Amino acid sequence: MDELDKKILFVLQEKGRISMTDLGKEVALSQPAVTERVRKMEEKGIIDHYRAIVKPEKINKPITAFVLFHTKGCESFVKFCDISNEVVELHRISGQYNFLVKIVTETLQTLEVTINEMGTFGDSTTLIVLSSPIEYKKLIPLIRD
Repeated sequence: MDELDKKILFVLQEKGRISMTDLGKEVALSQPAVTERVRKMEEKGIIDHYRAIVKPEKINKPITAFVLFHTKGCESFVKFCDISNEVVELHRISGQYNFLVKIVTETLQTLEVTINEMGTFGDSTTLIVLSSPIEYKKLIPLIRD
């Protein structure tokens, strides 16, 4: 990965729907050259996929919480989280808790229901998000020789 690839990634993280022609203009490359670089980064798995960022409050899900969770039944807990409509992220972590769960839901009552359902798998601590001053910060690639 070189400086041009880094510039391409920065633009794509901000403007995922940009045309290859416009992307090429932004990074001073021809459309075929930038298309080839993007294709190579996709093949290498650097670019995993493209997606829309949905504002939860615009789809009537204004409550976000992070749950620190400890369970001895990791596989069954992961399965539960996978089918739950409220769980949007699940991370295996180290320390006192073994999972960090991100929940996005409609109300405090639906959050409570979800936490109660999770309680059959273990113990948790819930942190309710009041605001998010920084969201979706771009990843800065490291360039290695």
